[in-house]
Amino acid sequence: MKRIIASILFLSIYSCDAQVTGNIKLNQLGFYPNADKVAVVTSDAQSSTFYILRLPSKDTVLKGILTDSIHSQWSAPATRIARFSQVTKPGNYIVYVNGVGESYPFSITKNVLHVVAVSSLKGFYYQRLSTPLEEKYAGKWARPAGRPDDKVIIHPSAASAKRPAGTTIATPGGWFDAGDYNKYIVNSGITMGTLFSAYEDFSKYFDTIKTNIPESKDAIPDILNETIYNLRWMLTMQDPDDGGVYNKCTEASFDGMVMPDAHAVARYVVQKGTAAALDFAAVTSQAARILKKFNKQLPGLADSCHHASIKAWQWALLHPNMAFNQDAFNKQFDPKITTGGYGDGNFKDEWFWAACELLVTTKDKQFADTIQSRWSDTLLLPSWNNVKALGVYTLLRNNSSFNLLNSISSNDAKNRIISFAQRLITKGGDKAYQTIMGSSRGDFNWGSNSGALNQSIVLINAYLATQENKYINEALKNIDYILGRNATGYCFVTGTGTKSPMHIHHRSSVADGIAEPVPGLLAGGPNPSQQDKCEGYPSKLPAESYLDADCSYASNEIAINWNAPLVYVANAIEALQGKLSK
Repeated sequence: MKRIIASILFLSIYSCDAQVTGNIKLNQLGFYPNADKVAVVTSDAQSSTFYILRLPSKDTVLKGILTDSIHSQWSAPATRIARFSQVTKPGNYIVYVNGVGESYPFSITKNVLHVVAVSSLKGFYYQRLSTPLEEKYAGKWARPAGRPDDKVIIHPSAASAKRPAGTTIATPGGWFDAGDYNKYIVNSGITMGTLFSAYEDFSKYFDTIKTNIPESKDAIPDILNETIYNLRWMLTMQDPDDGGVYNKCTEASFDGMVMPDAHAVARYVVQKGTAAALDFAAVTSQAARILKKFNKQLPGLADSCHHASIKAWQWALLHPNMAFNQDAFNKQFDPKITTGGYGDGNFKDEWFWAACELLVTTKDKQFADTIQSRWSDTLLLPSWNNVKALGVYTLLRNNSSFNLLNSISSNDAKNRIISFAQRLITKGGDKAYQTIMGSSRGDFNWGSNSGALNQSIVLINAYLATQENKYINEALKNIDYILGRNATGYCFVTGTGTKSPMHIHHRSSVADGIAEPVPGLLAGGPNPSQQDKCEGYPSKLPAESYLDADCSYASNEIAINWNAPLVYVANAIEALQGKLSK
């Protein structure tokens, strides 16, 4: 009788206030049955009680108590936390709070991240240049080929005796980098390294993942098919005469918001550089190692990658400090190049990463000295201009390589990653949102969402090194952040969840006349610097400084090096979901 009265009382309360609200923030896809489940309430509630309701009946399956208010340094509203980890039965649900309303719907199910795991990888297909995207693979985002790059001009900054300025070369294919249609070796470097690492860490899992791309029916995993499309472009960016690598294939200035096939523009390869050569050497050496087992399907490709990596390394030895300085060469040469620079004047991390990949692939001790000399350098989250961590990950997954190092053991590498992971955990992140992300203001920068995901990659590598499940549980917190449990209330992956970006800074999504943006792409995320000076940002507070407008390249652009860690984390957690615990 008491249960019936309580149900009647709840129904009367619910019927008075049942609107969907963005003031209950949670992972908009949902939760694994055996994982922690958290929602964040950012509006004053009339009571401290929350309810978990099953859909479509809206029967109550749990009545819980919100925590006391928690204040964040990075956002305005105080928050209260709803924990409902004891709900494990598969199904669709909402969170309801009296006086606040109901949350977006979510699922509790196995493989709950499968959708974003696949769509984030498929997102790279939509970035392909020089090939048409057919409707049977691209759906309504089908488009003609653009930027064939079969006659790319040697810019005066890149001229050599055998390739003087004005010479044309072919450098087709590859992914366009971000919202623009240019192709950059340095940013491809970390992107390819992250995707190859995902495959190396979870190869059996990736052998089963299909993304409906033209190559999906062959005997090669789709994650490798996709990376090979960009790899073949990268190989064309190496000068066959000396082994140096051009920094980018680019237009002189950023094009307007047009489709890639809209009109022909002159394209250039520009100055070679040490960072480009070393990133290229690392990627091609890693590719040689991975693709060797596919020699039958890809005859000669692994060998070509191996030879290219050695030539790039040798070029870098001859040019150890050649920084890419676009402003400097624009004072000497025409046309002026004003597209993304990806200029990096510190090559310590690139030397380290390239040496690690070459050591593991070749087993040649000549690369050991470079690794040992750079081992004590600070270990930071990976970014396009700091790739040291990629080398540490590679050493960890290839334990036998420590036999070639005199002063570094596998325990040294393991302890380095564990210490990094523990620091992320003990800093506490943003307690108001129960995330690892947000331990400092510095977490909210240009491409902040990729930082959150790279934090999770550190934690996953700590799990791989220790087999301690706590690291997987912690890594999941930042996926919850990306998919909606954040101060903006957005699920930051296009085409995913209930509230996701609709106006990303992405030329084909703006120009194609389709309301929805290309799916599977990660928006950059909150960035209080607001470099785009776009009007309409809701706040300058770090965690709230996000604007879903195509002018907002500082917070709402996409980029291949941001999507890559999303691919790694979403798929890694799918592969490891049995290790999650409440």
